[in-house]
Amino acid sequence: MTSTPPSARVVHVEVGPGACLDTLVSAVQDPRAGCVATFLGLVRDHDHGRQVTRLDYSAHPSAVDRLHALAGEIAARPGLVAVAVHHATGELAIGDVAVVAAVSAEHRGQAFDACQTLVDRLKAEVPIWKHQMFVEGDDEWVGVG
Repeated sequence: MTSTPPSARVVHVEVGPGACLDTLVSAVQDPRAGCVATFLGLVRDHDHGRQVTRLDYSAHPSAVDRLHALAGEIAARPGLVAVAVHHATGELAIGDVAVVAAVSAEHRGQAFDACQTLVDRLKAEVPIWKHQMFVEGDDEWVGVG
């Protein structure tokens, strides 16, 4: 008799302060997994040739539900074991963690591909907006519109 492998679990989805790589890696570890692929998005000091001093992330009230649905879609892929993702909100300084994603899978290719797709789609589909402040004193909203 052939058994169906258990489906992957969505183990952590959060939009708010306190994104932590160690927390998400621990959450996705599982004896069925042969690897964990991660993404750590940091606040950089520049954007399009301009010096950024800090930024502030805001999220629509539906962002957590949208992110959870996205994580569920990713988790449905063959070979995945667990998915976790956290997007920070609030004021962040240069070097702070903005996004953390961790995906465990049976094999590395599955994990890397799923982790990249998760982050790419999060940026494109989840209603989270970035407000950048520049050294010249002006600012810019990204992702609004």
